[in-house]
Amino acid sequence: MRFDIACFLCCCRSFLSSRQSEGESFYDLLSVDKHATQDELKRAYKRQSLQMHPDKLAQKGRTVTAQDRDRFTRMRNAYEVLSDPRRRETYDAIGERGMKWMEDPLSIDPQELAHNFATSSILDRSKIFAIFLAIYVAVFLLPILVCLMADGTFGGAKWVAVLTPLWFWDVFITFYHTRVILMGPIKRPEHIPEEEWVDPLPMKKRVSALVRFVFLVSFQILLALKMDGIIAIPWWVVFIPLYFWEAMALKKKISLTMINIVTHAELELAIGKNFAACDASEKENIHRRFILVPAKRGPVYDSACRLKEEAKMDVVRILARVVFTVLLVMNLELDKEWSWWIVFIPIFVMVMCIIGSAFQNWVQVQAEAAKRDPSLFDQNADLEQGYAQMDDNKNNDDDEPLTDEEKEDLKAKVAQAAYRVVGTCCSQCFFLVILCVLVGKIQGAGYSWLVIISPFLAAGGIVLCCLACTIFCLSEVDENAGLVDFDTRVDEATAAAGYGAVHDGYAPPTTEQTGQRPQQQQQQQQQQSVPLSNTDSKAAVTNPISKPPPTSTWDPEKGEIWQNATVDEEDKTDEVIPAPKQETTDLLDTITNDAQPALIEPQLSEASEDFDLD
Repeated sequence: MRFDIACFLCCCRSFLSSRQSEGESFYDLLSVDKHATQDELKRAYKRQSLQMHPDKLAQKGRTVTAQDRDRFTRMRNAYEVLSDPRRRETYDAIGERGMKWMEDPLSIDPQELAHNFATSSILDRSKIFAIFLAIYVAVFLLPILVCLMADGTFGGAKWVAVLTPLWFWDVFITFYHTRVILMGPIKRPEHIPEEEWVDPLPMKKRVSALVRFVFLVSFQILLALKMDGIIAIPWWVVFIPLYFWEAMALKKKISLTMINIVTHAELELAIGKNFAACDASEKENIHRRFILVPAKRGPVYDSACRLKEEAKMDVVRILARVVFTVLLVMNLELDKEWSWWIVFIPIFVMVMCIIGSAFQNWVQVQAEAAKRDPSLFDQNADLEQGYAQMDDNKNNDDDEPLTDEEKEDLKAKVAQAAYRVVGTCCSQCFFLVILCVLVGKIQGAGYSWLVIISPFLAAGGIVLCCLACTIFCLSEVDENAGLVDFDTRVDEATAAAGYGAVHDGYAPPTTEQTGQRPQQQQQQQQQQSVPLSNTDSKAAVTNPISKPPPTSTWDPEKGEIWQNATVDEEDKTDEVIPAPKQETTDLLDTITNDAQPALIEPQLSEASEDFDLD
């Protein structure tokens, strides 16, 4: 089994479904055995194509459906996978779904991953935890060994042996750089035109990264040999590879600080032709000198400006490290016996510069936001006029009022700058505390060297414990879990209140539950009764109890027409809604004198107290 497949199975077995995938396998689609040769696969593909091709099915008089087309497409995909030995090995090891995830990681469904992980075995989850545990050990093993060696715990051990984890890291990183160089140019994606494609990792950059790392490894080897006394060379010679390493990084960062941010229109005006018409070398030179943005405003432009600011701070860091190493070499080589607090002054200055740069960036973002929208910070009228005078020479587009979306973007930009200031201050203050503890130990404090890295060990341990709880305690939750018990409790509560079960149909409330008067209940019962005959209806007219509430309809010509209402009742209800008396009388006469049996609902002599004619 290939190494990458073995690593994928070890790391991601818990995210793969343990159930068999639905549908036919690739071998079943081609009707071949799993050990079929390439010639057998070709013959099987031709045979299946004659049987499954939509055109062949149509020639046979069969109606071609979407399912037939999908099955033929999947069969063709199966042949493409099985005819490639590398993809076939991947398919045999991890199946169709795992192969798709390896080839196209963006096709992964997070919900499916969560479901597969929640239903995975303890063994597969233990592998995931073992990976995080190995990372924790790999990160903190070297600092722990260095601190123990500095405390004298290992006695007469050699630094070359103590730094063994570092040598493993160096070998691994060197192997990575070598693989990056040997893999050749990056292929152009199909969705990018050839004239617009630029290799994001040119060969010159790869070789430069490898050379720079070789300088760092050379410094590590010379330092270990010097501390063990194996070589007797001056300290400034030991630090020469480190100076070259810093010089290469400084050159790169300075070029970033001097780069210009231009739009496509400005670039075409400067070079005199379209960017797409440039060849590969010209495009590489353009990308080295310019950062192309669609406009001088927006998230892309902000990212480019932030890239330049970070490059400037990297230059400050590199210069601070160089000055620190110079002071360190002078203190070691010339026996100056300076205080270590003086040697570490460049590092303290670097920390202050980083914090000051974060505050300056925040102030600039605030000023820009207030300049575009003075009402954002409740600026007074004088300040608004001052900004207006500053913008007199600008385009008319800048004078246009901002939309609500642009105002929200400004607020978000200011808030992001504020969060960056808070984060920078917290991180740099923590670094200052650790640096002071380190300098105090070098100066002669009595605590152990492990105290310096103890906060990192504690933070890593907390993260590891949280990961363990997440990995081993995560389980699948049934969507219907607890619903039956919930329904039972609801039924019990409604039954105790005097209502029927809510899931067995609606049960009307009783008189005691609603406090309804008997007269109202009698009216409801009479409305639901069987219609009466013509003779009974006449008797029901005189019955004051069996009379239903009057109703009305609207006629565009006659107005409001009342039904089930007498003339006396209309007089009583005239204060609420006036009803035409003549129309109601004619309606009653028509119903009473009709030759055919008429169905008349019972009527009430007077409206109920709670009845509203509206």
